[in-house]
Amino acid sequence: MYQLVALPAPPAPKPGGRAVEVVKTRDPIALPYFRHFIATLATIHDGANAGGDHHQAAALLASAGHALALEVNRLVVSLSPVVDSVLEQLLRAWSFLAVPLLRGAVTLCMAMSVMVLAEKVFLGTVSAAANVFRRRRRPPGKGRSARRGVDPAVLLDEEAGGGGSAAFPMVLVQIPMYNEREVYQLSIGAACRLTWPADRLIVQVLDDSTDAAIKELVRAECERWASSGVDVRYEGRNDRAGYKAGNLTEGMRHGYARSCEFVAIFDADFQPEPEFLADTVPLLLRDPRLALVQTRWEFVNADECLLTRMQEMSMDYHFKVEQQAGSSLCSFFGYNGSAGVWRRQAIEESGGWDDRTTAEDMDLALRAALLGWEFVYVGAVKVKSELPSSLKAYRSQQHRWSCGPALLFKKMFWEILAAKEVSIWKKFYIVYDFFVARRIVSTFFTFFFFSVLLPAKLLFPQVAIPTWEMIYIPTVTTLLNSVGIPQRSLHLVVPWITFENAMALHRFKAILIGLFEAGRANEWIVTHKSGNVGQKVKSITPGDYLKQSSWFFDRFHGLELLMGALLLVSGCYDFLYGHGYFYLFALPQSIMYFMIGFELLGVSVCS
Repeated sequence: MYQLVALPAPPAPKPGGRAVEVVKTRDPIALPYFRHFIATLATIHDGANAGGDHHQAAALLASAGHALALEVNRLVVSLSPVVDSVLEQLLRAWSFLAVPLLRGAVTLCMAMSVMVLAEKVFLGTVSAAANVFRRRRRPPGKGRSARRGVDPAVLLDEEAGGGGSAAFPMVLVQIPMYNEREVYQLSIGAACRLTWPADRLIVQVLDDSTDAAIKELVRAECERWASSGVDVRYEGRNDRAGYKAGNLTEGMRHGYARSCEFVAIFDADFQPEPEFLADTVPLLLRDPRLALVQTRWEFVNADECLLTRMQEMSMDYHFKVEQQAGSSLCSFFGYNGSAGVWRRQAIEESGGWDDRTTAEDMDLALRAALLGWEFVYVGAVKVKSELPSSLKAYRSQQHRWSCGPALLFKKMFWEILAAKEVSIWKKFYIVYDFFVARRIVSTFFTFFFFSVLLPAKLLFPQVAIPTWEMIYIPTVTTLLNSVGIPQRSLHLVVPWITFENAMALHRFKAILIGLFEAGRANEWIVTHKSGNVGQKVKSITPGDYLKQSSWFFDRFHGLELLMGALLLVSGCYDFLYGHGYFYLFALPQSIMYFMIGFELLGVSVCS
């Protein structure tokens, strides 16, 4: 038989002091019950060794375990007021800190929203005035409606005094490319068809391709055009040092390039019209202080998918308003990197191409402007090009376009202030409007206000946002941004707004990388081109991911998915418990974040 040992009963807790005793003493109330349970186990063990009754042992063990469980349950109940009190104190402390922080964020966003609105109104007014009062300089071939049928080359020869081809300046056309199998024939063919005397034009194909088969295709295309009488020079490199900037620099080192007075640059997907040089070069001939003539881009694949349509809407505003206003205000704007004609002297005096940032085009333009050179934008001359049709390519492009200018601003800020050839007004425009308001403040405000501050406000009703900041200013800003939107895309304004808000997260992250020179500050990924010819495209469906990539999770973008989830929860909370209409914005915006996070925008190319 088992020898049952009489154990002392656990001490009774003091009235009203159980929770305090548990917290303060090293010997908790439940400890005697635990000792009782262990002693019971030891008794059962001794009885088992003596051949005792197993049923009695089991009953004894169950009784001790039940007593222990009851006391542990009482302990948890006694602790709950303490836990509740701690949590309440934490929430009060967080509320004490969060409310002032949110109110400060509201004040900051109020200031930034006014800055953004003022910049949009200012640029829109200048652009409209330039169009109404004909302040922009018009190319000769576009301003003579009575002589449209005349060859522009003949008109240029007449202006030069009828001296024949010798009166034409030497022009170098540079086409940098990298593994451009889909578009190399389009760009080379368009450059070779330019209307210009054959002995005054050199087409230079700068091939950085790493694929030997593509190199041979490009070389063969150059030889084919050379056999037809066009002066085409194929130049290849063994490495990609400096990327595009290094490629263009290498091209300018050749003796024949230094003999050219003007340099026209086209990326591999650009197709200029034959009259391009006749419409742009005369402007450079008339004004010796003019360094650059920038023309407008138009897009051959704008109707390919929703992604390209929304890009077209943003790019139209950039050219119609931002570039036009900069040209009219102070003869300065950011060179777009393609479809422009440079004076070679300006390139050399400015120090040539520099690969210190991924914005080598803006870098050269800024250095030239600080030396007193002037630029002109000619929106009447349009050059066909291609928009990124996949979200991956577009994100890479936007990272480069946001990170590069931020890093450039950091590197050249003091040079801008110290420039002696530039007026104070022009310095102010470059620093405040061109860099701070347009790129840094606008991007941060768009992301932070709509995707962070508005959802956070739901948790703290005591934080008030003025109606004019929450509704009126965003509405007016959106209307001003919509100035350049084609009429056929007006029905896409709502998805376009949510898309730009969501992409602001990606752009602002790139700006931070540029300002702090983080690991990806100088990352250069060539934008993939499809050529929009001879290939079938289809909209991406979720099922395509498993077929296209074994790295399934590489297609997820965590920050966008996190913001989408935050806005979704905020929208649902506002719909169920709120008293406003924030959910009308939050739910569509969350959908766009999810579409970007899962890469459900764009097209996939099928061979």
